[in-house]
Amino acid sequence: MYKILVVDDEESIRFLYQEELTDEGYEVITAESGYRLVERIEEEGPDLVILDIKLAGYDGLDLLQEIRSRYYDLPVILCSAYEVFKRDIKTIAADAYVVKSSDLTQLKEMVRRALEGRTSLERGSDEDGGGV
Repeated sequence: MYKILVVDDEESIRFLYQEELTDEGYEVITAESGYRLVERIEEEGPDLVILDIKLAGYDGLDLLQEIRSRYYDLPVILCSAYEVFKRDIKTIAADAYVVKSSDLTQLKEMVRRALEGRTSLERGSDEDGGGV
């Protein structure tokens, strides 16, 4: 079972994502801020992170860069209520960018694709002797 870490400062969003993604068969853990996010990733070992861009007291794009510097192959999906952030060059480090909506169809599809891509990468490294 894949484990997903949802990072969002809005409780209702965390609850909605947790419910919907749990129904899809994922284990979902949540965080309400970017505080100690890298350490949390180390402790929890998620297979994917869903990261809000505008967190109270934290910049999600800066957190994305921090995640990428330590966990370059960990899929990260950026979520924001604001489409304007798509134009920020820092978003290129994310695996996907989803504009928040009450319809989670696009988010679920991006999660599925990101995790399928990760599985392919893991299989590829197993087949070629496991080295980078």
